[in-house]
Amino acid sequence: MNPWHTGDVRVNGLTIHYTRTGGAKPPLVLMHGFSDDGLCWTPVAQALEAHFDVIMIDARGHGRSDAPENGYGPLEHASDLAGVITALGLTHLPILGHSMGAITALTLAGARPDLAGALLLEDPPPWWESDTLSAAADDDRWAGMRAWVLQLKRQTRDELIAAQRAATPAWSDDELGPWADAKHRLSLNVINRSAPIEVDWQTMLRHITCPTLLITGDPARGALVKPDHVRSLQHLVPHLQVAHIPDAGHSIRRDQFKRYLEVVQDFLASMGMQG
Repeated sequence: MNPWHTGDVRVNGLTIHYTRTGGAKPPLVLMHGFSDDGLCWTPVAQALEAHFDVIMIDARGHGRSDAPENGYGPLEHASDLAGVITALGLTHLPILGHSMGAITALTLAGARPDLAGALLLEDPPPWWESDTLSAAADDDRWAGMRAWVLQLKRQTRDELIAAQRAATPAWSDDELGPWADAKHRLSLNVINRSAPIEVDWQTMLRHITCPTLLITGDPARGALVKPDHVRSLQHLVPHLQVAHIPDAGHSIRRDQFKRYLEVVQDFLASMGMQG
Protein backbone atom coordinates (compact mmCIF):
# COMPACT_ATOMS: atom_id res chain seq x y z
CA MET A 1 0.00 0.00 0.00
CA ASN A 2 1.30 3.42 -0.91
CA PRO A 3 2.01 5.71 2.10
CA TRP A 4 -0.03 8.45 0.45
CA HIS A 5 -2.60 10.58 2.20
CA THR A 6 -6.01 11.83 1.15
CA GLY A 7 -7.96 14.96 1.81
CA ASP A 8 -11.05 16.96 0.94
CA VAL A 9 -11.48 20.61 0.03
CA ARG A 10 -14.74 22.58 0.02
CA VAL A 11 -14.95 24.36 -3.33
CA ASN A 12 -17.99 25.96 -4.98
CA GLY A 13 -20.25 24.35 -2.40
CA LEU A 14 -18.84 20.88 -3.15
CA THR A 15 -16.42 18.52 -1.47
CA ILE A 16 -13.55 17.77 -3.84
CA HIS A 17 -11.37 14.79 -2.94
CA TYR A 18 -7.68 14.36 -3.64
CA THR A 19 -4.84 11.92 -3.03
CA ARG A 20 -1.33 13.27 -2.42
CA THR A 21 2.04 11.51 -2.37
CA GLY A 22 3.52 14.20 -0.09
CA GLY A 23 7.06 15.12 0.83
CA ALA A 24 9.12 18.30 0.60
CA LYS A 25 9.21 18.23 -3.21
CA PRO A 26 7.77 20.44 -5.96
CA PRO A 27 4.00 19.95 -6.33
CA LEU A 28 2.54 18.46 -9.51
CA VAL A 29 -1.22 18.28 -10.11
CA LEU A 30 -2.70 15.44 -12.19
CA MET A 31 -6.19 15.80 -13.69
CA HIS A 32 -7.91 12.68 -15.00
CA GLY A 33 -10.19 12.20 -17.97
CA PHE A 34 -13.93 11.55 -18.14
CA SER A 35 -15.05 8.45 -16.19
CA ASP A 36 -11.60 7.99 -14.60
CA ASP A 37 -10.63 9.39 -11.21
CA GLY A 38 -7.51 10.51 -9.41
CA LEU A 39 -6.25 7.03 -8.58
CA CYS A 40 -6.17 6.17 -12.29
CA TRP A 41 -2.89 8.10 -12.20
CA THR A 42 -1.37 5.60 -9.73
CA PRO A 43 1.32 4.18 -12.09
CA VAL A 44 2.36 7.70 -13.13
CA ALA A 45 2.39 8.93 -9.52
CA GLN A 46 4.50 5.98 -8.45
CA ALA A 47 7.01 6.81 -11.18
CA LEU A 48 7.15 10.53 -10.32
CA GLU A 49 6.79 10.65 -6.53
CA ALA A 50 10.56 10.53 -5.95
CA HIS A 51 10.81 13.97 -7.54
CA PHE A 52 7.35 15.51 -7.01
CA ASP A 53 4.61 15.88 -4.45
CA VAL A 54 1.97 14.46 -6.79
CA ILE A 55 -1.61 15.62 -6.20
CA MET A 56 -4.32 13.55 -7.89
CA ILE A 57 -7.71 15.27 -7.85
CA ASP A 58 -11.13 13.62 -8.31
CA ALA A 59 -13.18 15.89 -10.56
CA ARG A 60 -16.77 16.58 -9.52
CA GLY A 61 -18.95 13.55 -10.20
CA HIS A 62 -15.91 11.28 -10.22
CA GLY A 63 -14.17 9.23 -7.59
CA ARG A 64 -14.96 10.40 -4.07
CA SER A 65 -15.85 14.00 -4.92
CA ASP A 66 -19.40 15.33 -4.70
CA ALA A 67 -21.64 14.96 -7.73
CA PRO A 68 -24.05 17.85 -8.34
CA GLU A 69 -26.95 17.24 -10.69
CA ASN A 70 -25.33 19.36 -13.40
CA GLY A 71 -22.44 21.74 -14.05
CA TYR A 72 -19.87 19.52 -15.76
CA GLY A 73 -18.45 21.95 -18.31
CA PRO A 74 -14.81 23.07 -18.54
CA LEU A 75 -15.38 26.34 -16.69
CA GLU A 76 -16.94 24.55 -13.72
CA HIS A 77 -14.14 21.97 -13.62
CA ALA A 78 -11.51 24.71 -13.91
CA SER A 79 -13.14 26.67 -11.08
CA ASP A 80 -13.01 23.56 -8.87
CA LEU A 81 -9.35 23.05 -9.75
CA ALA A 82 -8.52 26.67 -8.96
CA GLY A 83 -10.25 26.31 -5.60
CA VAL A 84 -8.28 23.19 -4.69
CA ILE A 85 -4.94 24.71 -5.71
CA THR A 86 -5.69 27.85 -3.70
CA ALA A 87 -6.95 25.94 -0.65
CA LEU A 88 -3.75 23.88 -0.59
CA GLY A 89 -1.69 27.07 -0.62
CA LEU A 90 -0.16 26.39 -4.02
CA THR A 91 0.47 28.58 -7.03
CA HIS A 92 2.37 28.61 -10.32
CA LEU A 93 2.66 24.83 -10.42
CA PRO A 94 2.71 22.31 -13.30
CA ILE A 95 -0.56 20.60 -14.23
CA LEU A 96 -0.70 17.38 -16.22
CA GLY A 97 -4.14 16.51 -17.59
CA HIS A 98 -5.63 13.79 -19.74
CA SER A 99 -8.63 14.36 -22.03
CA MET A 100 -11.27 16.16 -19.91
CA GLY A 101 -8.54 16.92 -17.39
CA ALA A 102 -6.39 18.46 -20.12
CA ILE A 103 -9.24 20.77 -21.16
CA THR A 104 -9.69 21.66 -17.48
CA ALA A 105 -6.00 22.58 -17.29
CA LEU A 106 -6.19 24.65 -20.48
CA THR A 107 -9.23 26.50 -19.19
CA LEU A 108 -7.62 27.18 -15.83
CA ALA A 109 -4.45 28.53 -17.44
CA GLY A 110 -6.51 30.90 -19.59
CA ALA A 111 -8.76 32.05 -16.77
CA ARG A 112 -6.15 32.10 -13.96
CA PRO A 113 -2.67 32.45 -15.44
CA ASP A 114 -1.28 33.03 -11.94
CA LEU A 115 -2.04 29.46 -10.88
CA ALA A 116 -0.52 27.47 -13.75
CA GLY A 117 3.26 27.27 -13.97
CA ALA A 118 3.26 24.77 -16.84
CA LEU A 119 0.74 22.65 -18.74
CA LEU A 120 1.13 19.11 -20.03
CA LEU A 121 -1.89 18.09 -22.12
CA GLU A 122 -2.52 14.46 -23.00
CA ASP A 123 -4.88 14.26 -25.99
CA PRO A 124 -7.48 16.87 -24.98
CA PRO A 125 -10.76 17.03 -26.92
CA PRO A 126 -10.17 19.85 -29.45
CA TRP A 127 -12.93 22.12 -28.21
CA TRP A 128 -10.93 25.17 -29.28
CA GLU A 129 -11.98 24.44 -32.88
CA SER A 130 -14.49 26.95 -34.22
CA ASP A 131 -16.68 24.29 -35.81
CA THR A 132 -19.44 23.05 -33.55
CA LEU A 133 -21.50 19.91 -33.72
CA SER A 134 -24.94 20.09 -35.24
CA ALA A 135 -27.80 19.61 -32.81
CA ALA A 136 -28.42 16.11 -34.17
CA ALA A 137 -24.75 15.14 -33.90
CA ASP A 138 -24.57 16.48 -30.36
CA ASP A 139 -27.66 14.48 -29.44
CA ASP A 140 -26.03 11.36 -30.85
CA ARG A 141 -22.84 12.04 -28.89
CA TRP A 142 -24.72 12.37 -25.62
CA ALA A 143 -26.80 9.27 -26.30
CA GLY A 144 -23.67 7.26 -27.06
CA MET A 145 -21.94 8.50 -23.92
CA ARG A 146 -24.92 7.66 -21.75
CA ALA A 147 -25.24 4.16 -23.23
CA TRP A 148 -21.53 3.53 -22.69
CA VAL A 149 -21.61 4.62 -19.05
CA LEU A 150 -24.72 2.55 -18.30
CA GLN A 151 -23.14 -0.48 -19.94
CA LEU A 152 -20.06 -0.13 -17.76
CA LYS A 153 -22.19 0.19 -14.65
CA ARG A 154 -23.87 -3.15 -15.34
CA GLN A 155 -20.57 -5.05 -15.27
CA THR A 156 -18.68 -6.40 -12.29
CA ARG A 157 -15.13 -5.29 -11.58
CA ASP A 158 -13.74 -8.57 -12.90
CA GLU A 159 -15.85 -8.30 -16.05
CA LEU A 160 -14.65 -4.74 -16.66
CA ILE A 161 -11.02 -5.73 -16.22
CA ALA A 162 -11.32 -8.77 -18.50
CA ALA A 163 -13.04 -6.80 -21.26
CA GLN A 164 -10.54 -3.94 -21.08
CA ARG A 165 -7.56 -6.29 -21.01
CA ALA A 166 -8.84 -7.88 -24.22
CA ALA A 167 -9.50 -4.49 -25.85
CA THR A 168 -6.18 -2.90 -24.80
CA PRO A 169 -3.52 -5.61 -24.42
CA ALA A 170 -0.75 -2.98 -24.17
CA TRP A 171 -2.09 -1.71 -20.85
CA SER A 172 -0.34 -3.01 -17.76
CA ASP A 173 -2.30 -4.79 -15.06
CA ASP A 174 -1.55 -1.83 -12.78
CA GLU A 175 -3.76 0.33 -15.01
CA LEU A 176 -6.74 -1.99 -15.19
CA GLY A 177 -7.79 -2.14 -11.53
CA PRO A 178 -7.94 1.64 -10.97
CA TRP A 179 -9.66 2.06 -14.34
CA ALA A 180 -12.41 -0.41 -13.39
CA ASP A 181 -12.82 0.96 -9.86
CA ALA A 182 -13.30 4.47 -11.26
CA LYS A 183 -16.17 3.31 -13.44
CA HIS A 184 -18.03 1.98 -10.40
CA ARG A 185 -17.41 5.21 -8.44
CA LEU A 186 -18.55 7.41 -11.34
CA SER A 187 -21.81 9.27 -10.65
CA LEU A 188 -24.56 9.01 -13.25
CA ASN A 189 -25.07 12.76 -12.79
CA VAL A 190 -22.12 13.35 -15.13
CA ILE A 191 -24.32 12.30 -18.04
CA ASN A 192 -27.23 14.56 -17.14
CA ARG A 193 -27.88 16.79 -20.13
CA SER A 194 -27.60 20.48 -19.30
CA ALA A 195 -26.44 23.57 -21.16
CA PRO A 196 -22.82 24.29 -20.17
CA ILE A 197 -21.48 27.77 -19.63
CA GLU A 198 -20.19 28.94 -22.99
CA VAL A 199 -16.42 29.32 -23.35
CA ASP A 200 -14.83 31.90 -25.63
CA TRP A 201 -11.88 29.69 -26.52
CA GLN A 202 -10.39 32.19 -28.98
CA THR A 203 -10.04 34.78 -26.24
CA MET A 204 -9.33 32.57 -23.25
CA LEU A 205 -6.53 30.51 -24.72
CA ARG A 206 -4.66 33.61 -25.87
CA HIS A 207 -4.20 34.44 -22.17
CA ILE A 208 -2.05 31.35 -21.60
CA THR A 209 1.52 32.40 -20.89
CA CYS A 210 3.05 29.40 -19.11
CA PRO A 211 5.12 26.71 -20.89
CA THR A 212 2.71 24.31 -22.56
CA LEU A 213 3.24 20.82 -23.96
CA LEU A 214 0.67 19.00 -26.08
CA ILE A 215 1.12 15.22 -26.12
CA THR A 216 -0.53 13.57 -29.12
CA GLY A 217 -1.20 10.02 -30.24
CA ASP A 218 -2.41 8.47 -33.47
CA PRO A 219 -5.95 9.38 -34.63
CA ALA A 220 -6.08 6.05 -36.46
CA ARG A 221 -5.90 4.39 -33.04
CA GLY A 222 -8.50 6.63 -31.42
CA ALA A 223 -6.53 9.73 -30.43
CA LEU A 224 -8.67 12.88 -30.58
CA VAL A 225 -6.12 15.50 -31.60
CA LYS A 226 -5.41 15.62 -35.33
CA PRO A 227 -2.73 17.66 -37.16
CA ASP A 228 -5.17 20.46 -38.03
CA HIS A 229 -6.17 20.67 -34.35
CA VAL A 230 -2.51 21.07 -33.42
CA ARG A 231 -2.09 23.92 -35.88
CA SER A 232 -5.17 25.76 -34.63
CA LEU A 233 -4.06 25.43 -31.01
CA GLN A 234 -0.58 26.69 -31.92
CA HIS A 235 -2.24 29.72 -33.46
CA LEU A 236 -3.89 30.49 -30.12
CA VAL A 237 -0.91 29.43 -27.96
CA PRO A 238 2.14 30.29 -30.10
CA HIS A 239 4.67 28.95 -27.58
CA LEU A 240 3.00 25.51 -27.60
CA GLN A 241 5.38 22.56 -27.80
CA VAL A 242 4.22 19.27 -29.28
CA ALA A 243 5.37 15.72 -28.54
CA HIS A 244 3.90 13.00 -30.73
CA ILE A 245 3.98 9.47 -29.35
CA PRO A 246 3.31 6.91 -32.09
CA ASP A 247 1.37 3.66 -31.63
CA ALA A 248 -0.85 5.25 -28.98
CA GLY A 249 -4.55 6.03 -28.94
CA HIS A 250 -6.53 8.33 -26.65
CA SER A 251 -4.98 6.95 -23.43
CA ILE A 252 -1.45 7.69 -24.54
CA ARG A 253 0.21 6.95 -21.21
CA ARG A 254 -1.46 3.56 -20.95
CA ASP A 255 -0.58 2.54 -24.49
CA GLN A 256 3.05 3.75 -24.40
CA PHE A 257 3.88 4.20 -20.73
CA LYS A 258 7.68 4.31 -20.92
CA ARG A 259 7.85 6.83 -23.76
CA TYR A 260 5.12 8.94 -22.15
CA LEU A 261 7.07 9.20 -18.89
CA GLU A 262 10.20 10.20 -20.78
CA VAL A 263 8.31 13.01 -22.52
CA VAL A 264 6.75 14.25 -19.28
CA GLN A 265 9.97 14.11 -17.28
CA ASP A 266 12.05 15.73 -20.02
CA PHE A 267 9.61 18.63 -20.30
CA LEU A 268 9.41 19.22 -16.56
CA ALA A 269 13.19 19.00 -16.23
CA SER A 270 13.63 21.52 -19.05
CA MET A 271 11.42 23.92 -17.07
CA GLY A 272 13.54 23.42 -13.95
CA MET A 273 10.52 22.03 -12.12
CA GLN A 274 11.80 18.60 -11.15
CA GLY A 275 12.96 18.11 -7.59
